Amino acid sequence: MISKAIARYIRISPRKTRQVISLIKGKNPQKGLVILANTKKRSARCVAKVLKSAIANLGKRPEVEQEDLYISRIVVDGGPSLKRFRPRAMGRASPILKRTSHITVELDRKVPKLKPASPKPKAKAKPDKKSRKDRITGGKVK
Repeated sequence: MISKAIARYIRISPRKTRQVISLIKGKNPQKGLVILANTKKRSARCVAKVLKSAIANLGKRPEVEQEDLYISRIVVDGGPSLKRFRPRAMGRASPILKRTSHITVELDRKVPKLKPASPKPKAKAKPDKKSRKDRITGGKVK
């Protein structure tokens, strides 16, 4: 993990936010911002804000290039719910849960794929033990 950003107590349901983060998981942060800008969901704005914050948290680090980064971890956890009540028939009340979210974004550097090492030549197989027939006949073929 090179950079991390967390937004807490966002007033949107975690389920709705998870639909949006599945679009950008594992992608380049710049491509993720373009995808979020073209997504017509309210939670896309919140996720874009957190992603921009994670990019800004890189600071002025010369050893990190934007092209080498990817979104290594993006998670939405449920926060505390606001509990409200709605009046119902015959003097009853039914609960309403106004859910909140905690959004976490982590950026990391892509590791270049190494070529697999060439397989080592196998040692010569040992000769098999004599079969039962060879043991009986002494190795002579009739």
